[in-house]
Amino acid sequence: MVGRFFAVVVLLVTLITAYCVITHVWWMPVDISVHGPKIDQQIEETIVVAGLLFIAGQIVLATFVALYGGARAKVKQIRGGAKPLIIFAFLLVGTEVLALSFVGSKAWGAVYFTPPDPGSMQIDVQAGQFAYYFRYPGPDGKFGDLHPELINEGSQNYFGIDPEHDPAAKDDIVTAEIAIPVNKPILLTLHSKDVGHSFYVRELRVQQDFVPGLVIPIHFTATQTGRFEIVCTQLCGLGHYNMKAYLSVLSQADFDDWLKKQAAMQ
Repeated sequence: MVGRFFAVVVLLVTLITAYCVITHVWWMPVDISVHGPKIDQQIEETIVVAGLLFIAGQIVLATFVALYGGARAKVKQIRGGAKPLIIFAFLLVGTEVLALSFVGSKAWGAVYFTPPDPGSMQIDVQAGQFAYYFRYPGPDGKFGDLHPELINEGSQNYFGIDPEHDPAAKDDIVTAEIAIPVNKPILLTLHSKDVGHSFYVRELRVQQDFVPGLVIPIHFTATQTGRFEIVCTQLCGLGHYNMKAYLSVLSQADFDDWLKKQAAMQ
């Protein structure tokens, strides 16, 4: 009796879970990137395959519990008989993971193994407990050199630039928010001044870790205007929960106006 009751519970949980996934009760936000559709397709394919295996596994579990739940004698009789099923499941799941990895490598490669567009706008990103800062080149189109020993939050020198001795650094524009033009290829170079952090924008389908001591590039193109949240997904200390910034995707004219205002505030 207990076994059958548990089997019914397992089936109900399975049906409710499948319904929530199929009807997209909780689903991904709108995609605003050029590479996003391929990633979304890969996620959906993974969910379909994993979902079918999940449903099949739960049905087998419910059947097994209904037939043998509470019957110790019967369990003793079938002991050892599950080995072929375990081997089959291992091979099936392993094949699934390899197949999905092979297919998904194309979407992954489009972001991480494809060089950025030569005309990309480059923006430096600095992460530190517990904030992001962004640096744009000034009218000269050049970034000043970085000097980690000069980083000083008290004087708002978040990147460690040396405008007194480096002409290229004099017109660098540093902001606490990031804005980009819509439909413009963007190349971010990520720096961390202390511990591991992450740059995650759900709508861009972009998530990249910062690694102290490394300069990590990531590129994308946003296709819709709007304001989107950037969050850190790496546990980076007590203030991790509040580490965020905002990405504004603007028309070219609005972006130009925004950048002029930021330059005037330097």
